[in-house]
Formats: sequence, structure tokens, C-alpha cells
Amino acid sequence: MDLSYSPEYEAFRTEVRAFAKQHGASAPRGAMGDMRAWQKLLISNGYAARTIPKEYGGFGAEPDVLKSRIIAEEFIAAGLPMGMAGQGISMLVPTLLELGSEEQKKKFIGPTLRGEIIWCQGYSEPGAGSDLASLTTRAVEDGDDFVINGQKIWTSTAAQADMIFCLVRTEADKPKHEGISYLLFSMKMPGIEVRPLVTMTGRAEFNEVFFTDVRVPKKDIVGERGQGWFVANATLKHERGMLGDPNQAGTRLKALIDLMQNEEIDGRRLMDNPVFRDRLLKLQARVHAMEFHGLRLLTAGLRGEDPGVARLIVKLMGCELNHQLAAFAIDALGELGILYSGSPHLRASGTWQTSYMFDLGLIIGGGTAQIQKNIISERGLGMPREPKAAKA
Repeated sequence: MDLSYSPEYEAFRTEVRAFAKQHGASAPRGAMGDMRAWQKLLISNGYAARTIPKEYGGFGAEPDVLKSRIIAEEFIAAGLPMGMAGQGISMLVPTLLELGSEEQKKKFIGPTLRGEIIWCQGYSEPGAGSDLASLTTRAVEDGDDFVINGQKIWTSTAAQADMIFCLVRTEADKPKHEGISYLLFSMKMPGIEVRPLVTMTGRAEFNEVFFTDVRVPKKDIVGERGQGWFVANATLKHERGMLGDPNQAGTRLKALIDLMQNEEIDGRRLMDNPVFRDRLLKLQARVHAMEFHGLRLLTAGLRGEDPGVARLIVKLMGCELNHQLAAFAIDALGELGILYSGSPHLRASGTWQTSYMFDLGLIIGGGTAQIQKNIISERGLGMPREPKAAKA
């Protein structure tokens, strides 16, 4: 079996390497640099938004699994950011491409890809997290508008967002999975209040959002009225893929390898410790498995096939793997791994400590690990549904 790349793909790899060499010094690092300018450069060269049509602000290339993999490999090897991601680019854009109107595609996709519009997701509520369909935020008709009242919680980037894609109940008399609509509206509308929620990282990554008589035009709905649960599940599919992105694990693995090659204990590199090296190899094997699994999903998508259980495991496996990579870095650093900001001995500005704590939250967020296992068993493997507790 010949696993080597054809001349076409080797030429493409050379092209990507040349880009990395030419622009690597100007790439944004951490919180430094202009990420929007970098994103614009990536899109113009086909290294971000590669397959999104040009008329919507993308590069417009034909899908190609191997070229996508080559881009990821070379960017990771060069230590370059892959471009902007997040709720707007990674979740809403593919939802609009699939289910949005032509007006919505032309209005929102381009500015979102370029980072000109920041989005947040209005899904979870205090009484509707894992059971999202129990949401009670209501939208009542008033002329050409919906008037929205209710509350959302665990809303990432709500304090910075320009827009929100939000689930509201428009048909109060319908069963809980029906009567939900998917609306797009500005976070600057009168009647919206955002309250930050500080997590154990010490930062407010999440927020509570309160809606009091917020008026939203009825035309700003994705899909049909009352069909929001269908649209929401399309978005959730992309959210799980984003949270389990193998490229993120690959980037973290490279940083972990660099750490082990450069940090020492008693004059010996961490990489020379056989126990640490064994743990690293096991994690490396899992990262490569996730990368090849990503290729499987890309191939299925290009063929128009439903990958079934292969798609359902991505969020669970990806979030747990990222957390374990950060946990290993903290273990390898020993007493340095428990330091916080302000210490002169802190490594990587505390990135490993922050990732460890934040990724523990991601194992819960976007559907808890327990809920993900139920989805895998019931929808993917056809096992009986979990029995419900008897009513008193």
C-alpha cells in the first residue's frame, strides 16, 4: 500500500510551508496581534473559510480532505494559529449555509467570517440545560415583531457579542419539542441585560442574559416558525464538532512536546523521564486517532453520508482528551504546575492551569459527558432509552 502523497499534494504542502515561512513572524500570538487581519489573510489564501462560497465571503475552493489535513499539519508544525473560530464562525455559519435564507447568508456570513460580527448562543436556561427543549423564554407576537421575555445562562461571549442566535418558545400550546423558534437579533437591543459569571479560572467566561420586552422583527427567524428544534440540532452538531476539534488537540500536543523538551528536573529533561515519555506517547496516539477520525468525518460529509456513531463521539472524546493533555502538563511541571499569575516561575503565562480548569467545564458544557454517553448509546448504538424515574 502506497501512503505517500501525489505530486499535486506535495506541491500544495510546499505552498503552505512557504506561506508559513513568509507570514509566520507577523502571525498573532496569544492575546497579541490583530486576529482579524490574520483571518482576512488566511481567507484570501484559502487557509480559512476554504470551502465557503465566495459570494458569502469565503475562499470558494472545492472540498478536499487531504488539502484540509495538510493545512492543519503545516500550521501546527509552524506554531501558527489556524484562524478565528467560535460560535459565529464554527456554529452559526454552517447552520446558515444549510438552513438560512439567501438574505441571511449574504447579510451575516461574510462579516462573521471576518470577525466583524461576534455572536453568542442563547440556548441554556436555569431550568433547561441538558433538557434544552424545556426552555421557557417566550416570544409573543405584536404586529411585525416578537416581544421576548425570559433568561439564558452559561452564555459564552455575551458581554462582547454583537448578535445572538437564540431559541425562544413562540407556540406556548405545543409540546416542548415543538413551538420553538430560532431567532437572530442584536445584543444591543433595549431590554437585554448581561451579568457575568466568574468561573474557577478567575475570569468571567460565561454570563447570564435577561430579556425584558425585547422586540425582534419576525422576519429574523432561521427556518420556519415553530421548527427551531430542528435548526437548533443542526447547530448543536457543529458545536460538538468545534468542541472536539482534533486540530486543537494537535496544537496542544505540540506545546506539550515542546514543554517536555525544554523543561528540566534535576538537570534532566522531562522528555528523558521514561514514565512521562510513556504517558506522552499514549496521549499522542489518541491525538492521532482523533485526527484520522476527523478525516473519516470529512470524507463522510463529502459523500453525503451520515457517519452515525462516529459523529456522536467527537465532543465526548475531544473534550476529555484536551483536559487530559493539560492535566499531564501540570503533572509534569510538578510544583510549578500549581502556580498562579504573579509568580516569576509561572510557565506559559499560566496557560496550562487555565486550560485544565476551563476544559473541565467543557466536559460539562455543550452537553455533559453523561448526556453524551446516553446519546451515543441510544442514537448511535440503538440501545434502549434510559428509564425515567417513576412519578410519586
